[in-house]
Amino acid sequence: MGLAKTYGGTVMGVESTLIEVEVNVGGGGQLSYFLVGLPDAAVKEGQHRIETAMKNNDYELARQKIVINMAPADLRKEGAAYDLTLAIGVMQAMGQLNAKEDISQYVIMGELSLDGKLRPIKGALPIAIQARKEKFKGFILPKENAREAAIVNDLAIYGAESLSEVVDFLRGDHTITPTEVNTREEFQEHAAYFSEDFSDVRGQQNIKRALEIAAAGGHNVILVGPPGAGKTMLAKRLPTILPALSLHEALETTKIHSVAGKLPVGTSLVAQRPFRSPHHTISDVALVGGGTNPQPGEISLAHNGVLFLDELPEFKRAVLEVLRQPMEERHVTISRAKVSVDYPANFMLIASMNPCPCGYYNHPEKDCVCPPGAVQKYLNRISGPLLDRIDLHVEVTPVNFDQLTAIEVSENSHSIRERVLKARQIQASRFEAIKGIHANAQMPSQMVKKMCTINTAGQNLLKTAMERLGLSARAYDRILKVARTIADLANSEEIKVEHLAEAINFRTLDRENWAK
Repeated sequence: MGLAKTYGGTVMGVESTLIEVEVNVGGGGQLSYFLVGLPDAAVKEGQHRIETAMKNNDYELARQKIVINMAPADLRKEGAAYDLTLAIGVMQAMGQLNAKEDISQYVIMGELSLDGKLRPIKGALPIAIQARKEKFKGFILPKENAREAAIVNDLAIYGAESLSEVVDFLRGDHTITPTEVNTREEFQEHAAYFSEDFSDVRGQQNIKRALEIAAAGGHNVILVGPPGAGKTMLAKRLPTILPALSLHEALETTKIHSVAGKLPVGTSLVAQRPFRSPHHTISDVALVGGGTNPQPGEISLAHNGVLFLDELPEFKRAVLEVLRQPMEERHVTISRAKVSVDYPANFMLIASMNPCPCGYYNHPEKDCVCPPGAVQKYLNRISGPLLDRIDLHVEVTPVNFDQLTAIEVSENSHSIRERVLKARQIQASRFEAIKGIHANAQMPSQMVKKMCTINTAGQNLLKTAMERLGLSARAYDRILKVARTIADLANSEEIKVEHLAEAINFRTLDRENWAK
């Protein structure tokens, strides 16, 4: 009987803190179990899982006083992932483990089932990153999480299936081959695979063009059209024309999905840009993140990818309003009484909506049956400040029969992505010396005036458009940003009149007579 130390980890935001678990066994003639260091109910309940798992694997639990301290003591410990950490510490302190080497050289984590099998944990990747940073020898964890943690090099990752396997490994009676992942090879293998492609889409050339501009400049888009016009189909294909994730972005995205427990079993790396499409009944907490134990929301899970909000006016107004600050600042801060966590949220927003409650306002063949004022009332469900953050308003019309049955093959995503990449390279050079800005959509007003200069003919066109179409003042900067992206796609240093004309065409909802 004596003292033993093991190590686990906890995650705050997307960063990890390692937890030192001190176990002292001795004194008293009956089993008494004291767990201190701000454990939550799930950690405390681990006592019963540990005791039963040990008995079912023929390990004896001494009838002694067991005191366990989880340090730092002022940091709350949550979840069942500490079961294995505590069990190994208890066995070492009781003299049952007789480990061949110092167990404090390893971070050990896993949830125990009653038969001693290990269940997967959340946040394995950030914990592995912190373990490497603090120069631990290895990380012992459930086999399902091994590939995820193995992205981290210079740290031995041991995936185990049960408590008995971990015990035998630490005693030197059993060998676990460290899991290894060639991160770059894995990344390159999965980065270019997409099940959808723009070649599947018949017609809709103007919508494809709008999404190409959005992808090239990082612009937010709203698609307005009747049911069945193809809004969702087009939105799902947007990630296929975005630039591929860099390895750094892939690791950052994987970290967020790891913390949220959203990585599929056996996955090592998120190699493609995320596409998140929450239902309109979602709560504001589920969208931006938070909760009693803060977790990343849908906007963080869409980090470095696309957030698609289908049927935008059907979302609760309070839910949509919480999007405004993250869209501007590209991160979200969740504050609680004792803790504040920061989640990245750099996403492209693509939204879709019917033009009216019945869905057929401005339809070429079907009549709208909505009463007077219903169209404007429906549009008013989306606040001006939110609409102000959406650069492209695109009207989607249904595809006619001739286009639907045409033999001609549509342009594929690869061709469109090539043009997008060239435009992004131009922007990378333009913003090279400016921290935090990588695309035209991210320019603040002062930079728009400097980077988006137009000649007299362009100014006259813009003035005429704003007067005749009834465009609002807020549309001015948006039009210039989009025109700058169109010019980049055309490899033009200056914004020409035709670039401005095309950009003006993508401000459907700003027109005063649109909902009349």
